[in-house]
Amino acid sequence: MPLNESVRAAYAYFWASIPQKLHSGIKTVSMNFTNKTALVTGGASGLGEATARLFHEQGANVVILDLNTERGEALAAELGERLRFIRTNVSEEADVQAAVDLAISAFGGLHIAVNCAGIVEARKTLGKAGGTYGPHSLDVFRKVITVNLIGTFNVIRLAAFAMEQNTPDPDDGERGLIINTASVAAYDGQMGQAAYSASKGGIVGMTLPIARDLARSGIRVMTIAPGLFETPLMASLPEEARLSLGQQVPFPSRLGRPAEYALLAKSIVENPMLNGEVIRLDGAIRMGPK
Repeated sequence: MPLNESVRAAYAYFWASIPQKLHSGIKTVSMNFTNKTALVTGGASGLGEATARLFHEQGANVVILDLNTERGEALAAELGERLRFIRTNVSEEADVQAAVDLAISAFGGLHIAVNCAGIVEARKTLGKAGGTYGPHSLDVFRKVITVNLIGTFNVIRLAAFAMEQNTPDPDDGERGLIINTASVAAYDGQMGQAAYSASKGGIVGMTLPIARDLARSGIRVMTIAPGLFETPLMASLPEEARLSLGQQVPFPSRLGRPAEYALLAKSIVENPMLNGEVIRLDGAIRMGPK
């Protein structure tokens, strides 16, 4: 019997051996987007904007959190009634709580939170800053940790509290989903990335324990660790530099596209077994020391 026929026969036997009752209970899609509300930090540009657009396209209500008021309001005007913008500093409790309250008052609940807000500061532990040689600024280090790590946790805790009030899904008991954004710098930090790598490594490190914390509430927690992506930061670089960076990626040899991040976020929403894990989205790149 040809190999492909053998495989087909084995597959058919496997499914035939499963009781019909179990067959009918298999669920391929967890949370769909219709009548669901997603909160997206850093949603006015880059990875966050792409995610907000795709989720909105899929039928979700979306609340964008960002410091860029002009861009956020323009996006809200473009996408219409099922999208709201609120100016938010993710590291401030009152700001994030106001955004969560907006999601509930405008759309009746909060089901998904995607953390894309973040900043980058490149400084060596010992080096020049402003023409003066010396140790890394503690204020700069603290700022990066505050925005990237503490800001992410601030959103997680307040969003989770709101999600816990949702009616659980009748199949798995799911009430919500939180997706965080780390970076390959959490694993392959380069020279000058002490603060940034520490902040992203913290996000990686807290993914599993928070998923375990929130399991009893029916809330999943996942993290995406992107590689080199087309973001506003990358857009500020000369074309030659961007091409050079893209060529460092084994395959595909280019910068990642924000839409590809959004597609992974969508897949996480739809797959109920994804929980407590970090997914590298990087074209197999492993960053060198500099």
